Amino acid sequence: MKAFITILFVAFAGQTFSQETVDKKDTLWTPNGVVGINLSQVAFSNWAQGGQNSLSFTFFSNFGIDYIGDPWKWKNKLRFAYGRTKLGNEGYRTNDNEIFFESTLIYQLGWAVSPYAGVTARTSVTKGFNYDVVPSLQIVDFFDPLYLTEGFGFIYDRIPNFSSRLGIGFKQTFADKFALMYSDDPTTTEIEKFNNETGIESVTEYSWSFMENMNYSTYLRLFGRFEDLSVWDVRWDNVITAKVNEYVNVNFNVLVIYDVDETLKTQVKEALLLGISYTIF
Repeated sequence: MKAFITILFVAFAGQTFSQETVDKKDTLWTPNGVVGINLSQVAFSNWAQGGQNSLSFTFFSNFGIDYIGDPWKWKNKLRFAYGRTKLGNEGYRTNDNEIFFESTLIYQLGWAVSPYAGVTARTSVTKGFNYDVVPSLQIVDFFDPLYLTEGFGFIYDRIPNFSSRLGIGFKQTFADKFALMYSDDPTTTEIEKFNNETGIESVTEYSWSFMENMNYSTYLRLFGRFEDLSVWDVRWDNVITAKVNEYVNVNFNVLVIYDVDETLKTQVKEALLLGISYTIF
């Protein structure tokens, strides 16, 4: 219910200020969108040193639309990634599988910090499996689980390409087939398909173009539950992009996730890929 109310608030506020300021000169909508594919391929024929053929690909897209007005700012972004890997005669395996959406509404008061309200959503694109067991075990699916977070507090974004916000956060976990793994409370006999948590939210973003054709961007999100502030959920996404030309780039990505609702172990994904991307707008 809290998630639904927050989404309605963000949507209503956006509609209200867009209607009121549509004729103002300071109204500015800035869309951005990039789609592409990252590829890695190795093939052998009569190769005396041994080895296996391999093919790996990841489709990705990053979309966003920002409203920069006075006194409102509304920032929205949607990320999509889905990838597969084939090694030798084995079948294809999923190596990337995520949808991530974030929307942040900011009211500028002229202070050093500004109040904000935000919502995020994260889920899988499709079925995902644990390949460390035989046979492989399905562990996720689209909207199973679904993670929603809402937060409100204060944000500092007066430095170009940098923002940091801190506030009260609410996190909901929805699951169905995999409720035992993600949303269930093991201390009760009933299987819960919904779990709500309240705590502190912190999000910091930074982007740095350190060479003419190279950029580093980082996104760090923390969530600590009031019931136990000694344990924090962490999502730390780091990307270095080297642009070869208008369409070709090299990406080095390190994503670190720690979420006790998923696993007690720290998850790390590292990828170095040649990418083909196209800027839509």
